[in-house]
Amino acid sequence: MTEQPRDAPQFYLTAPSACPYLPGRFERKVFTHLVGKRARELNDLLTQGGFRRSQTIGYRPACESCRACISVRVLADAFKPGRSFRKVKAHNADIRSVMRQNRPTAEQYSVFRAYLDDRHADGGMVDMTVLDYAMMVEDSHVETMLIEYRLTPPGGGDALVAVALTDVLSDGLSMVYSFYEPEFEQRSLGTLMILDHIARAREMGLPYVYLGYWVEGSRKMAYKARFLPQERLQPAGWELVTG
Repeated sequence: MTEQPRDAPQFYLTAPSACPYLPGRFERKVFTHLVGKRARELNDLLTQGGFRRSQTIGYRPACESCRACISVRVLADAFKPGRSFRKVKAHNADIRSVMRQNRPTAEQYSVFRAYLDDRHADGGMVDMTVLDYAMMVEDSHVETMLIEYRLTPPGGGDALVAVALTDVLSDGLSMVYSFYEPEFEQRSLGTLMILDHIARAREMGLPYVYLGYWVEGSRKMAYKARFLPQERLQPAGWELVTG
């Protein structure tokens, strides 16, 4: 009988549950634990293979009759912001971003709570307490950072308006979760955070920004297709999409 190494990943399959993106469908996920000394290396490999991270879990859709969830990554060096993206950047010229260690604060949770109540009142995260939020931020065995977005005086007196939880990979930045203050929704802060990550990846010499899953036919995921050029993970590997 052969034995697997003690730190070899074990993969598991979830039971079917309602799909959060496409009505009338069900999803299953394959997942593994991202812990131990090889967690960072494993997270790199799994992300490149279409997995996402949630705390110490790496997961990927494994639906029996659906392949709608497609991993997307933006090519940072080749990205050229069009007119609409330039307008978003100009409109938010009074916002500065700072990358920090993944340490939760009450100020962050206040924005997180407002975001959930406004945008995801019927979602699975709506009951998250401040302790749950702290676990989401801190429970990581890989290199994880927080990027805070603040209004600079005199616009907002350094008020926190958005936050991104981000993994630093060997080949890019992976946007794990982001949220913003709902009262600033007209500023397109979700778009601003992606643009900021693309700029940061370029400065750090990293080729990609991983955006998670794009789902054709899902309105909530449609925005990801706008960031071109990008690569989408298909059965034969990553395929370039330019328009």
